[in-house]
Amino acid sequence: MSHPRELDGPRLHAWAARAVAELSARRAEINALNVFPVPDADTGSNMTHTMEAALAEADRLPADADVAAVAAALASGSVRGARGNSGLVLSQVLRAVADSAARGSVDGDSIARSLTLAVTLVDRAIAEPVEGTVITVLRAAALAAESASGDLHAVATAALEAARTALANTPSQLDVLREAGVVDAGGTGFVVLLETLLAEIEGTEELPQVEARPNGPAADLEVTFFFVGDLDCLQARIAPLGESLVIARADDTSGRVHIHSRTAGRVIETAFSAGAVSDLRLEVLPDAPQVDAPRRVVVAVTPPGSVAELYREAGAVVVAPGESVVSDILGQVRSSRAQELILLPNGLLDRRQLVSVERATHAFEQTFTIVPTSRLVSGIAALSVHDPEAPIGVAAYTMTEAAAAMRTAIVATPTDSVEEATEAACRRLLADGGEHVILLTGTEVDVDKLDAALDVDVMAFPADGLGHLVEIGVE
Repeated sequence: MSHPRELDGPRLHAWAARAVAELSARRAEINALNVFPVPDADTGSNMTHTMEAALAEADRLPADADVAAVAAALASGSVRGARGNSGLVLSQVLRAVADSAARGSVDGDSIARSLTLAVTLVDRAIAEPVEGTVITVLRAAALAAESASGDLHAVATAALEAARTALANTPSQLDVLREAGVVDAGGTGFVVLLETLLAEIEGTEELPQVEARPNGPAADLEVTFFFVGDLDCLQARIAPLGESLVIARADDTSGRVHIHSRTAGRVIETAFSAGAVSDLRLEVLPDAPQVDAPRRVVVAVTPPGSVAELYREAGAVVVAPGESVVSDILGQVRSSRAQELILLPNGLLDRRQLVSVERATHAFEQTFTIVPTSRLVSGIAALSVHDPEAPIGVAAYTMTEAAAAMRTAIVATPTDSVEEATEAACRRLLADGGEHVILLTGTEVDVDKLDAALDVDVMAFPADGLGHLVEIGVE
């Protein structure tokens, strides 16, 4: 797939709109990560406000403004509207982009130069820079961008990957983050900026997160903007993306647009691709009752494939382990609109990730509980006794008991006979009693033979992606 060699004025403007939409959607999540330098839970709000101020300045320009003018407007607006240290850092990044754009283009080389210059500007602006914060993430992105080829897509990809890695390492650099079990809030916001930049370069229709939706269980974003272009075409394209669409026409080709949407990012991107957008505003609407929202959702961390399907059939929402697992879990929490959520980590989340999830959910208007399941078979045991009608405290207690009562083992490495190794492990577990054996197998096991040998009920389920050959649970 081909990608643009450089960003022109409209594309840079569209990136700013993407960034505003995504920062707004993840505002509460980023706020909840804010423990340094003061745990005042405002980093997400500050970065959103700063980027909104930048976009507002760019919205004043003509639709055909060149990239230098757009970059200069973004820089000017962000500097005047910067809030907090994170907003200040953001404003210096946009200043650096404007400096490069003034030379004629925003291509891969200029993005790399911009990030490097931003590091210098931020170091100059902050009296005592601290490692393990957004500054560290910015520096890692700059170094990676400088080492990448001059291709715009390659530079943006390298910068994003390096920023994500640096963000994941921030708890090892700052004691307060490590103790709280979270990554840096400002660094998270900066990663969002790079994610939206790459999405703009790739022409991705949707933002990198689940949807640009508010963080409460049942709210929409009110999107308003002034539009110049084919109003009938715009109406046809954004009507399916929301409700309460109103277009107050100034004349045949311009008017103010108002829509309520749970996919605000798509609304904004569609509008920018259809004509000239200005005076863009986003506002979270008050919560409204949602009769179709489930009362409770169980989220389980499982490898993709047959095990995930097994959990889905049992009624759980599944999330795959990996680098983005915390964001993916929070995305499911936000998008579920359920009043109550139960998480089954299944031994696939470390302590830092668990604390990050738990802290971030403080900002959501939902009851969130973690049931300590140490293996996938423990999660199956917990899910099997889940009573959706019971109060969440009672349900979680019962599920915890079931998970704790299951004794587990794994067959990790190949042997001459996987079946013999599995039988031996089962016998050791059954020495303390038990009536049922559950097997998750990534290889062939003769269940009938094992059932007869052990004289207990044996249930086996195919399980790809386990990371070992067989997982055993006895209850």
